[in-house]
Amino acid sequence: MRLGVIFDRDLPPERLTPFAEALDGLPAVDDLWVVEDLGWTGGISSAATALAATSRLRVGIGITPAPLRNPMLLAMELANLARLHPGRLAAGIGHGVPAWMAQAGVAAPSPLALLEETITAVRALLRGETVTLHGTSVHLDGLSLVHPPQEVPPVLAGVLGPRSLALSGRVAQGTILPEGFGPKRIGAALERIGAIGEHELVTFTHLYIGDDVAAATGPIVADTAQFLKVTPDEVTLAAGTAEEAAAQVKGLWAAGAGTVAVRPIGSDPLSHVDRLLSAL
Repeated sequence: MRLGVIFDRDLPPERLTPFAEALDGLPAVDDLWVVEDLGWTGGISSAATALAATSRLRVGIGITPAPLRNPMLLAMELANLARLHPGRLAAGIGHGVPAWMAQAGVAAPSPLALLEETITAVRALLRGETVTLHGTSVHLDGLSLVHPPQEVPPVLAGVLGPRSLALSGRVAQGTILPEGFGPKRIGAALERIGAIGEHELVTFTHLYIGDDVAAATGPIVADTAQFLKVTPDEVTLAAGTAEEAAAQVKGLWAAGAGTVAVRPIGSDPLSHVDRLLSAL
């Protein structure tokens, strides 16, 4: 069971280095996850910054949208990070938010095909293979990496829908579930993934420890419910007292999440992490 912490996209980028350094000094924290959402910050540059600022943490990218990233260029970037920081990178790739991809002019005619072909190509390139792939969306002709990583980083799919979860089970080494999933829904996702052998399940969850939970988390719960297409009472987050938040995290682990990555709410994220750790 791993514990990760997400550097929230709304925090100023210049806070990433001290944030990463502080987490690196907390032995109970295993991962730092950075975000790539359209208009906020780039996941590769954020991961590079976090890896350079730390010596122990695994840094996860959650997630790079396949429509925005050519698989050859993505493999080059990931291989570079993996060689510079062996054993400390996890790469998440997903569909991207459809409306955002349309705004950027990169909406995929077949998002499932694009994601499957991207993950397949990136994994093969990172293994040092020469790749020729003429698929529905990805076209590579005899390409390989000059400097493939000696320790190949895991590639995870950041997905939500049933067909995408099944795709993740087929072609990825792990699955990243978005904020809001509770234990019951994690169990259903694992059934959809249906992976045989090692397959890491990473679950993101919002974290808030303090008073006035409803006021502090209400807008986030509403947005999450809309994104997941569920009612607000179906949204799970680690909130309330430190003991209540810790119980929620433990429940996600018990349901099958190998890694729970908490996303602290507010301008003082490390205070919530410290209080959570005291109760875990």
